[in-house]
Amino acid sequence: MRLIFTICIWLGTCVTHIQTEDTIIWNENYRLSWDNFKAKADSMSDAVALTASGITFGYSISQSSNRIVDFKTTVEAHFYPEKSWFKKLKADDYILSHEQLHFDITELHSRKFRRGISQLIISSRLKKQLDDLHAKHLKNLSEMQNKYDYETQHSIDTIKQQQWHLYIQMELEKLAYYR
Repeated sequence: MRLIFTICIWLGTCVTHIQTEDTIIWNENYRLSWDNFKAKADSMSDAVALTASGITFGYSISQSSNRIVDFKTTVEAHFYPEKSWFKKLKADDYILSHEQLHFDITELHSRKFRRGISQLIISSRLKKQLDDLHAKHLKNLSEMQNKYDYETQHSIDTIKQQQWHLYIQMELEKLAYYR
């Protein structure tokens, strides 16, 4: 049995779309490589790698005569290279695929968030609804990331790892409309 341990963190940025560091926006045609993990590895950690990803969310609301008439949103899954790291002597393609799936899970929850936004009806409570929806999806994202690591034992359980891979790919496909 391989003893491999990874840690992932998920950063949920609030309601701005300003970026102060390099990020990678999720794209189905782009796979992470170890070159994307730029932070210095934590030598005190048992983890082989750490993935930092999160949902970036921004919105604007148009009003006329104190009444909301329209709104626009931006929701993106981001990977943060400067906060992500790996241990060169222990990392391999299998671990990288585990880390990629963390990023894919972030995209899945971005799509769920976009779907939720598409179902909103303009009302005076729109700002609160958007903020509540954001908080809900950040919570759900964190819970799924933790469940993924727990069930796969941070990638040690190869059977569970494969099951998760198939599950996330199916879920992403189901929500392909919300790319």
